[in-house]
Amino acid sequence: MKAIRRFTVRPLLPEPLRPLSDLARNLRWSWHAETRDLFQSVDPERWASCGGDPVRLLGGLRPARLAELADDRRFLRRLTAVADDLHDYVTGDRWYQTQPSQLPAAIAYFSPEFGITAALPQYSGGLGILAGDHLKAASDLGVPLIGVGLLYRHGYFRQTLSRDGWQQEHYPVLDPNELPVTLLKEADGAPAHVALALPGGRQLRARIWLAQVGRVPLLMLDSDVEENDLGERGVTDRLYGGGSEHRLLQEMLLGIGGVRAVRTYCRLTGHAEPEVFHTNEGHAGFLGLERIAELCAEGLDFDSGLEAVRAGTVFTTHTPVPAGIDRFDRDLVARHFGPHAELPGLDVGRVLGLGRETYPGGEANLFNMAVMGLRLAQRANGVSLLHGQVSREMFAGLWPGFDADEVPITSVTNGVHAPTWVAPEVLRLGARQIGVQRTEDALSVGGSDRWDSVADIDDQDVWDLRRDLREQLVQEVRARLRASWRQRGAGTAELGWIDGVLDPDVLTIGFARRVPSYKRLTLMLRDRDRLRNLLLHPERPVQIVVAGKAHPADDGGKRLVQELVRFADDPRVRHRIVFLPDYGMAMAQKLYPGCDIWLNNPLRPLEACGTSGMKAALNGCLNLSVLDGWWDEWFQPDFGWAIPTADGVGTDPDHRDAVEAAALYDLLEQRVTPRFYERGRQGLPDRWIEMVRRTLTLLGPKVLAGRMVREYVERLYAPAARAHRALTPDAARDLAAWKARVRAAWQGVTVDHVETSVATPTAELGTTLALRVRLSLGDLTPDDVEVQAVSGRVDEEDRITDATTVPLKPAGAPDTGNRWTYEGPLSLDRTGPYGYTVRILPTHPLLATNAELGLMATPLEDAVEGAGVLMR
Repeated sequence: MKAIRRFTVRPLLPEPLRPLSDLARNLRWSWHAETRDLFQSVDPERWASCGGDPVRLLGGLRPARLAELADDRRFLRRLTAVADDLHDYVTGDRWYQTQPSQLPAAIAYFSPEFGITAALPQYSGGLGILAGDHLKAASDLGVPLIGVGLLYRHGYFRQTLSRDGWQQEHYPVLDPNELPVTLLKEADGAPAHVALALPGGRQLRARIWLAQVGRVPLLMLDSDVEENDLGERGVTDRLYGGGSEHRLLQEMLLGIGGVRAVRTYCRLTGHAEPEVFHTNEGHAGFLGLERIAELCAEGLDFDSGLEAVRAGTVFTTHTPVPAGIDRFDRDLVARHFGPHAELPGLDVGRVLGLGRETYPGGEANLFNMAVMGLRLAQRANGVSLLHGQVSREMFAGLWPGFDADEVPITSVTNGVHAPTWVAPEVLRLGARQIGVQRTEDALSVGGSDRWDSVADIDDQDVWDLRRDLREQLVQEVRARLRASWRQRGAGTAELGWIDGVLDPDVLTIGFARRVPSYKRLTLMLRDRDRLRNLLLHPERPVQIVVAGKAHPADDGGKRLVQELVRFADDPRVRHRIVFLPDYGMAMAQKLYPGCDIWLNNPLRPLEACGTSGMKAALNGCLNLSVLDGWWDEWFQPDFGWAIPTADGVGTDPDHRDAVEAAALYDLLEQRVTPRFYERGRQGLPDRWIEMVRRTLTLLGPKVLAGRMVREYVERLYAPAARAHRALTPDAARDLAAWKARVRAAWQGVTVDHVETSVATPTAELGTTLALRVRLSLGDLTPDDVEVQAVSGRVDEEDRITDATTVPLKPAGAPDTGNRWTYEGPLSLDRTGPYGYTVRILPTHPLLATNAELGLMATPLEDAVEGAGVLMR
């Protein structure tokens, strides 16, 4: 019979065991080994069966076991020590508290998904895992972050396979009362709510759930409340589910509702109000509109509010392709804003203007969330050096006239939270070498460029560790494979072969990620005979573990999964290659440490960062990857191998796949497998072990989320906080008025004449030319502009590359038409084809860069005398 109503019945913990509840509700247990060990000792069998989830563990304990533990003095001593350690962790000073006092009092960090732990399944892939690692690293560093997201009642889908290998999706219902979250309540005990106005006088209401991530609160909005109609209750049903309006409502709730949730949380707890708002991808971009509306309610106009909001906003883009950006029909957005819907005080035309694609090729009827994110943030970044470059080129149309490398989008390369992703066995080996505390600090806080103590670990210990981790993976794979085949309908009698799947002494390759086409799940199948030969080589075999989910609406991705599964089902090779369904955090934490090689073969440059290889590297796994994302930035032959690419303009995709697959096979046959299997005098693969050692020593400190968050603090959060403080209401009004005046007057700004002291087409290295420029400023003054000489090497089309800019200064007063003469030196410091030009840019002390307004004046060809290319 089916229950008509469901309850969560929680045990009443005896007084001595009350700290267990606090430990279970703070997600620090997900990366703190001592806390997990304590919970495991409560009931090892139940701990395993509930997937290492303390809330579920405590929810199912028998009263007799609780009474037993309450009388167990040894257990109580351990409990006290772990509880005291958590108290010290959340209250004591950490890295952030030792920094200069100009840092922000608080930062609000918005993301549509957060991968904290498998016990809180609110993530789909890399974006969510990165957001979770960002929160954990901020907690370890003491950064006063407030996370903001949505609580999805179905999370992301669970994946199984049909008998013929087709992906099946399942959406189990999540009960928040069974998750490690608590309801945020008002002082009178009533649940705290936020509400959004919808067209037609309706409302979208949401409760606020709190997940405590170490020191960092994570606020999660849940629309499944009785006050909502059925449609509104389903707004937070699934991550990345539903049609356009559904997604728009999710993103309005995340951005607008999220700001209101932060205000509510700070009011109820006394937490400092955020000075900086960080939006992780464009999904939360509407948060800027809510903050403008707040300021307008306090008396500012829209333009002044916009300037004040921009100053304290950071926007991180994660996509290297326009197709990866959320875009909505302008009429749909217009319907949800204005007098009869949300934010009635804001002009709908101004709202729509923020998301308008004003660049060449942009679509006038679409509202672009990333474009709005960039317009609402004074600081923006990509997530690797290469991705920053790709992003500057992709969004260059928003800054017309500027070269892509001047577009104000920087980069902060992602990192991973080592305490989450490093195997306990690796941690223990490090602790044995340098002590527990130093190991924890090295992995969480970071700060050093090298981990030289790795050099002192004995080769045999390194190799024994690698084999132990490989053996654990073999056992994990067999258990998951058996469960998968049972779900596919196989009987016990058919599954005896699984006991021989994989071998703990065989070179093991891992490949696990989402399955969009650009990640090329099936590139390894390009030449199946060659792959079989690699798998079945009599002396140097390889084995491959593959996992990944295709988006439920992506039939192309599902066909790739099916193609891989069918190959792996072949009795000839199924002991050497496996596909594991339902890739998630729990699987990943076994997969990364157990592999010897982490394979990544995306289409370059479509991998924004690709952090899975970082997690593998921290466990001594070597990378075999296309030079894309972070690997393009940090690859060295010490750390693994780079797959050559055929990514020239106009390359046929099929030919490109063939070339790159052949290069992959060549590397495996000629360089990777020989190095793994060759043995030195002690019977160990000395050269392989040395690569593992150098990966840990030199690459380990780079890939840490602690390094990443410190960069965000120093390069983005701190400048944003200073800009936020400088933008008082009066300063915001002045800046908005100045921008309006400059934009209105810019058509009167011209470069009328440029001349140099040398008119010949050649000059000698070291020569300094005198540059003289006559220009018109119209209604502007020299205080409003900067006049620059831009020089550098030139290409065949006379475009300046590797440019150097030098400001020029006014020489005397203007004439009656407000025409000025500017002068300055031009040093010829490089040989070869060389050129220069002159430009005028707006300048103001409160601009983050002179490119901010996207305005520039340059000379017309007939304005140049003795200019052009030098040293040709």
